[in-house]
Amino acid sequence: MTCAPVPYRVVRARTETADTVSLTVAPAGPSGLPPFAPGQFAMVHAFGAGEIPLSTSCIDGPELTHTVRAVGAVSAALCRLRTGDRVGMRGPFGTGWEVDRAVGGDLLVVAGGIGLAPLLPVVDAARAAPHAYGRLNLLVGARAPADLLHAHRLCTWATSPGPPHCLVTVDRPAPGWRGRVGVVTSLLNGARFDPGNTTAFVCGPEVMIRALARDLVHRGLPPHRVRVSLERTMHCGTGHCGHCQLGGVLLCRDGPVTGWDRAAPLLSVREL
Repeated sequence: MTCAPVPYRVVRARTETADTVSLTVAPAGPSGLPPFAPGQFAMVHAFGAGEIPLSTSCIDGPELTHTVRAVGAVSAALCRLRTGDRVGMRGPFGTGWEVDRAVGGDLLVVAGGIGLAPLLPVVDAARAAPHAYGRLNLLVGARAPADLLHAHRLCTWATSPGPPHCLVTVDRPAPGWRGRVGVVTSLLNGARFDPGNTTAFVCGPEVMIRALARDLVHRGLPPHRVRVSLERTMHCGTGHCGHCQLGGVLLCRDGPVTGWDRAAPLLSVREL
């Protein structure tokens, strides 16, 4: 990990939705940041605007892909970048999904909205070692078809024998939509997994994480094997602003990925 920004250049900028872009960056100099694990994040600096924490949506050697939605000044500046532009990068920071701890069991990857982005490296890691894991499920939900991220990959996975076994749903269908309609938790009954030998990886809106995690525990998954990411609450990413503090935990320092056994009591405090 480094605290000094390392220059990276944009090698690809792909529009995902009306307000979301995937930026693939590579070191602009002879060396880049240390290797990232799935689930870890970088502090990405848009020159002249500031920096924000972003998880990786793809890790390909020295190249990193970040999927960013324009919701503020910095993220909007990043979404305007084009091939050849430069960013500053610091990291890696935070805890990872720890996919290797799920070896031998089924995998259940559940994403809501932009929560798909930090979960894609889990899918990639499992697909790269198909004999190390059991069944690989990917359940994805979005508000509308136009909001689906990485739609090209989802379409390929959903229409092929897999892995992954991919199911997609939307809250509000558009004309021509022939897929499922409903919340992402409604896809659980179509997933293929053994609750007693499954690790779940969950990222999305907090209300979705709560409902999904409680449902999975009710179905028999041990809470520590329900891995959730609470990165949506992070701001500075380095433990200084306190924006992501839950009890005695700073999510950017002690997370953002953690087991539901640890996350549940933290989120319960916030409900009070």
